[in-house]
Amino acid sequence: MKLFRKYFTLDPGTNEQNQGINILNVGHNIHPANHPYPDIQHPNDYYFEWDKGRSLKEYQIIYISKGEGYFEANGLPPQVIEEGTIILLYPGVWHRYRPKEKTGWEEYWVGFSGTYAHYLLEQECFNPQNPIIKVGFNAEFLETFSKLIEVIEARGDSFQKLSSFQLIHLLGIVYASVLLSNQKISRKEEIIDKIRDEIHRNWNKDIDFEALARKFNLSYIWFRKTFKEVLGTSPNQYHLTLKLRKAEQLIQESNLTLAEIAYQSGFESEFYFSRIFKKKMNYNASELRKKK
Repeated sequence: MKLFRKYFTLDPGTNEQNQGINILNVGHNIHPANHPYPDIQHPNDYYFEWDKGRSLKEYQIIYISKGEGYFEANGLPPQVIEEGTIILLYPGVWHRYRPKEKTGWEEYWVGFSGTYAHYLLEQECFNPQNPIIKVGFNAEFLETFSKLIEVIEARGDSFQKLSSFQLIHLLGIVYASVLLSNQKISRKEEIIDKIRDEIHRNWNKDIDFEALARKFNLSYIWFRKTFKEVLGTSPNQYHLTLKLRKAEQLIQESNLTLAEIAYQSGFESEFYFSRIFKKKMNYNASELRKKK
């Protein structure tokens, strides 16, 4: 997904027009290792120094998709943040966070307000004193975030309502993740988690999913059905999305050619890689390389 950030000044009455939810800012950034944080592109209302921290007048969802870091907030012991973690920020709650210098991190964020946002995030399963939600690699979350940025960037006639719908979808994913994390992990989820780890270890290789099912003493039909039930997508689509995300990272962080990246990411040719990248990511790999 391309790097992006946008901050809004809302007109009076917008809340009533947008399903009780207003998007105030949204962004995607890759913060490299050994660089000060936050970067200077933050507006004054959002920039903070580590020693002072900050509090906001809005809700924010921050998703750390890669890298590691630290998070602190009032009433919460210092937390180590791993990749695949969502941080929920509440209005008026002092906090501070930053990536580890050695790793940097990739972050997605959206700030919002409104009556529906308040209603949902004040549910019992959410808690300002426990704002850390570990969701791991979530393809549906990232796809929805991509659509949110796409709608805002296009700025069509109904972009405010469409972007609000995408944010409501994001909040629904977060809500479901919290409910699931509050339940004891099922035997199905335990098995699929182990298989998912296997896929991540072999992300750039051809994976024979029937052989993988046999390795875990599962029938292929049960494995495929349960994988989609637990993760919301088929094994093949999950693997493809993972390869594209890894390739995207190589485009942004390396000087390899697109042909070399295609090969290292397990695609049969640069042509096929570029075609599937455009189809799934909604922009060209070559465009991302030019921006780098």
